[in-house]
Amino acid sequence: MSRKPVTTRTGRFFRLAGMTGSVASRYAARRAKNWFSEDTEQSRHEYYSQMAEEIVDTLGELKGAVMKVGQIASQTQDFLPRELTDALQRLQKEAPAMDYGVIKDQIESELGDRIENLFAEVDETPYAAASIGQVHRARLNDGREVVVKVQYPGVDRSCDSDLRQLRTALRLGGLLKMPKESVDELFNEVRDRLHEELDYENEARNIEQFARQHKDDHWLLIPDVVHERSSRRVLTMEKVEGDHISEVTRERYDQDTINLIGQRIFQAMADGLFRHRAIHGDPHAGNFAYRPDGTIILYDFGCIKNLRPSTVEAYRNCIIDALDENYRSLDQHLIHLGARVEDHPPVDPDYYAMWRNILYQPFAPENQPYDFAQSDLHQQVAANTHTVFKHLNAFKPPVESILIDRMVAGHYWMLKRLGVKTDFRPLLEEYIKKEETAE
Repeated sequence: MSRKPVTTRTGRFFRLAGMTGSVASRYAARRAKNWFSEDTEQSRHEYYSQMAEEIVDTLGELKGAVMKVGQIASQTQDFLPRELTDALQRLQKEAPAMDYGVIKDQIESELGDRIENLFAEVDETPYAAASIGQVHRARLNDGREVVVKVQYPGVDRSCDSDLRQLRTALRLGGLLKMPKESVDELFNEVRDRLHEELDYENEARNIEQFARQHKDDHWLLIPDVVHERSSRRVLTMEKVEGDHISEVTRERYDQDTINLIGQRIFQAMADGLFRHRAIHGDPHAGNFAYRPDGTIILYDFGCIKNLRPSTVEAYRNCIIDALDENYRSLDQHLIHLGARVEDHPPVDPDYYAMWRNILYQPFAPENQPYDFAQSDLHQQVAANTHTVFKHLNAFKPPVESILIDRMVAGHYWMLKRLGVKTDFRPLLEEYIKKEETAE
């Protein structure tokens, strides 16, 4: 069901300002209450749960930059209360469509002509709806089948204001558990990536970059851009279809094919990281499709991160140190990666060993081939999240590599949902020990 969009900067400002005021009032009331009574675990849970519901409802209504930030935040449990990250996960699924009339006006405004002159046909029912835009099937006048990605009106113009308001709300609600300078770095990185993602001309360049990088990978399909029907806020691409992950069933995909797809997903991810130093930073199920011959189709290139060589090298060294259980060296390489506070004393090796032993399981020789369908890594991570807060002062958000972590987490969930069962250890060793140059 469609909702009436809040498309003006003023409307978005007041909606977010209202949320901020409410959050701040709740926090002040809680502080005052705690002066006279004990702050119990139950009261903290109730407070965070109520706060989370209000924030998530607002972000889902407004879409845009704040909803995208909410989606990113839902994938980390390191610096926000668990109640908030759990609630934010709804934003991964909840992206109600906007009315077609709004979309039609946006297309005509961007491309400078009436829609019937631009396309022979446009399906008014959206093919997909996301946080900053939605996609419609269409047909060009020459008969080509295409998809048209249309940005919601006002999203780009309100991006910076939205982020400032969200940051203020999280700070006044006592929800940001990190130093101010770390918050600055994190929000600056998010803002820069969002500005890139809101520029569909930039996404068109990203598509062509990835097509060049994977030109020899016959099994990876990347749609072509239709430049004459694209602009900064409208992106038209050839329609390349495959099966959604929910359609990858045992009736059409045998286990060998699923394993092959898993290996190819891993190869594409590792090539992007270690060879090309350019990664697809938004790897959720909606951005991938599959075919029974093992082909993978990749969509949505708005969130692409070009990495510094030093970042890739530090990330590689961290993996090598973890595999070798060299925790003193790992501590130093995490500093180089920007994840560890440099002037803080070395972190207890037992802390690193705990996380290494959890995350190492898909690559442990005794677990091969590893069955991702049966994996409970995410539950083990969640069960040990409380240990993060004991060491919070020693770490900071790894701004330069945060999208690498997001990429890895997204691929884990795809491998699990696909039911991949294979041995990735030889592939991992090949990539971390190679000294490749970016192409």
